[in-house]
Amino acid sequence: MCRSIRTLHNFDPPATDDEVQAAALQYVRKIAGSTRPSRANREAFDRAVSDIAAGTRRLVDSLVTTAPPKNREVEAAKARARAARRRGSLS
Repeated sequence: MCRSIRTLHNFDPPATDDEVQAAALQYVRKIAGSTRPSRANREAFDRAVSDIAAGTRRLVDSLVTTAPPKNREVEAAKARARAARRRGSLS
């Protein structure tokens, strides 16, 4: 899984369209194997990002859970702590 794709479900406030678009872009980059498509592939690349973003939005909007919504700041702090532990264990 691409590390820069973040969980979008069950946050308060809900995932923004920009977050959905960024996740779709990262997914397409990973699948395509490049961060910038050639001119010949630009239209297909952009269409894939758009299609995946639309599907992602439908998915995130239709998921249900009984768990309370996660707080973005708390989750970000947990991620920073995990990253710090990883960096500490690599030294």
